[in-house]
Amino acid sequence: MSNLQFNNFDAFKDAADEPGASQGDKVHVRVQQRNGRKCITTVAGLADDLDIKRICKAFKKNFSCNGAVQKDEDESEVIQLSGDQRTNVKEFLVDQEICHSDAIVLHGF
Repeated sequence: MSNLQFNNFDAFKDAADEPGASQGDKVHVRVQQRNGRKCITTVAGLADDLDIKRICKAFKKNFSCNGAVQKDEDESEVIQLSGDQRTNVKEFLVDQEICHSDAIVLHGF
């Protein structure tokens, strides 16, 4: 009974720390708390050859929310949407075949 083996999975380990995982091929969808019940959803890591403004416009129309395209610190474009739109964004990106479901990482509560 002294030699029990438990899974050494660390839930708090970042996905980029894993060997063989590169930061550039993932699309990160995060939710950030603003004030009170308000929150924003950010979509980062989309390919450079995509029309980010057009995707943002489609998000705004399909999800009935406000959104904007912002420049990140490393000059990459990030989409900001009002409200918690994580599951909607993932379903949209997979349905429109913009990226595969295994390339999308959802972050947040």
